Amino acid sequence: MLDPVIAFFERVFHAIGRGIGVVVSTLLWPFVAIGRWYRQRNWLIRVPIIIGLLAIVFGYAQFLWVAERWVNWNPDYPAQYEAGVKTGTVGEPVDAANPNSCVTSQIVEVTKGLIDFNVNQNTWIPSHPLSKAGFFGVPWKNTPFMDNKAAFQLGINTVIRRTTIELADRLGRVRGTSQINQNLQDAKEAMSYNEDAWWLTFSAPFIQPSTPERHRTAIESLDAFNKEMADCSGQFDARTDNLLQFLDRVTGDIGSTSDILRGQMEASDMGWFDTRADDRFWFTYGQLYAYYGILIATESDFSEVFADRRIGTVWNVAREQLRQALDMTPFIISNGNEASWIMPSHLATMGFYLLRVRSNLVEMRDILDR
Repeated sequence: MLDPVIAFFERVFHAIGRGIGVVVSTLLWPFVAIGRWYRQRNWLIRVPIIIGLLAIVFGYAQFLWVAERWVNWNPDYPAQYEAGVKTGTVGEPVDAANPNSCVTSQIVEVTKGLIDFNVNQNTWIPSHPLSKAGFFGVPWKNTPFMDNKAAFQLGINTVIRRTTIELADRLGRVRGTSQINQNLQDAKEAMSYNEDAWWLTFSAPFIQPSTPERHRTAIESLDAFNKEMADCSGQFDARTDNLLQFLDRVTGDIGSTSDILRGQMEASDMGWFDTRADDRFWFTYGQLYAYYGILIATESDFSEVFADRRIGTVWNVAREQLRQALDMTPFIISNGNEASWIMPSHLATMGFYLLRVRSNLVEMRDILDR
């Protein structure tokens, strides 16, 4: 009685095996055809092909290395600037005994450090040729791979752009009526450069500076500005209304990022399988990473305003919340339903941190506006 059943299953498994064989042979056919074609060619053709394949293999190996290697990442990096900060009003003499040496800007120092972190200590991923090429033409942001560091760097870069704009347009001049400082203007223009520029483009001019090269010129310009401050020849307008407007810009940036997170949460709840959740998360993380240092530097540059308007208590809460957000570094980013207990929503958690920080900055702004 078992013979017909056994025969039936044998036919089923045979059919499955043949089906698998057809699928595998179909997938391998292009490679077999290319291999057959390659064996029929002479060495004048074979050698360039071998060299090209080796270049691709080593190129992607190098890209994998730089895209996954995060150099000198440290959430507590602002401590290095606080340790060496000169007390006193920015642009004023350090002490009466040395009237020709003035206090420099910590905002400028932290901004320089963040640019250096992005393009010197680390490889700038967004303009890397293989980052631009994607995974066989598919953008890396649409895959689960190779986009986290790029998103993190872009998050930092948005903060640097915002800061250089504020430095050039308001902080580095007196009441907006004096001439714009040329060094700050140069830094602003350099940081406004295309984020993914490589040496070659498909539009004129065909050869242009890469993004890292332009960003390095911003470091030089910011350094030149702080040398002006140290020589007591520069201007830094640490007024209450300038701080108020700067906090307005920061809260606006954070609110926009919060909306981006909410949009991704509404668009998908695929948990660990949402390929866009990780770059959204790391962009936000990079933004908070940069603002943590910039706002600590702001406390230093606007120390008199902080003391006079008594916003130190509110700022200390915001500072602590910023630092807590930087402790959130999950190995795999999940964008699950907010009520899920299997696939958590890391975007929702990060959004919660964002809004906590923003609410405290808004409170600081309201105190300054009274």
